[in-house]
Amino acid sequence: MSGTIQPWKIGVIVDSFRVGVREGLIKAKNVGADGVQIYAVKGEMDPSNLSSAARKEWKSYIESLGLQISALVGDLGGHGFQDKRENAAKVEKSKRILDLAVELGTNVVTTHIGIVPEDRNSEIYETMHLACDELSRYATSMNAYFAIETGPETAVRLRGFLDGLSSKGVSVNFDPANMVMVTGDDPAQGVYTLKDYIVHTHAKDGIRLREVDPRTIYGALGFEPLDHDKLAEQAESGDAFREVPLGEGGVDWDRYLNALRDIGYNGYLTIEREVGTNPEADIATAVQFLKGK
Repeated sequence: MSGTIQPWKIGVIVDSFRVGVREGLIKAKNVGADGVQIYAVKGEMDPSNLSSAARKEWKSYIESLGLQISALVGDLGGHGFQDKRENAAKVEKSKRILDLAVELGTNVVTTHIGIVPEDRNSEIYETMHLACDELSRYATSMNAYFAIETGPETAVRLRGFLDGLSSKGVSVNFDPANMVMVTGDDPAQGVYTLKDYIVHTHAKDGIRLREVDPRTIYGALGFEPLDHDKLAEQAESGDAFREVPLGEGGVDWDRYLNALRDIGYNGYLTIEREVGTNPEADIATAVQFLKGK
């Protein structure tokens, strides 16, 4: 073992550029990213809208730019998998997104599953467990992962939920900013807590302005969920937390990245920028920030 530290693989969520997939891919290449993450829930990248030929064309085009796909985004919104009346359709759609991911050359689909309840004996916990266990088995059969984004609950509670599933097909997309902004968790410690499950990460930063009930941010069965636009508005100008450029928030990047190296993580740091008037400039700066780490 040489001891040489390999540079991080840096990704960008194409949709963060807010210009459409094809142009966003070009911008990702131009800012120096190694890979991209793409929303695949609706619109042109919805699996139901892509023929076999179209999938091959997208894969070829992305490769022609010298990019890899770090993951697809398969977040179906609402309450995640808390509502058993919706889960059959959501599980089926999630499987189709994973099929698309594998065809495009990645084995990770990131998602939100809803806030994991504290009470393991609650009906909602059981409902989420059943849905995620089915997804986990399917992903494992594909040598792939559904990766739950951190933030709605503490790392310890999420770890307990994951430990109860029958395989690691449902794992973790680690977002350090969500922890800082919502639960107040320490991202570096969270890495050690979730070390057996981290398959993808988001590079984002933020500050927490006050304690907040995660249900008012992410929604929960019995609460109205915040839609994406309202969540972005909160992240930009709300009174509970703010998303800020990398290195300007509460994430201790040196400790956090050292923790990732300690556990042997060698996957992507995928930049997500949901606010700001000039996302391309912010993302370019973020790429350079991470290249310096």
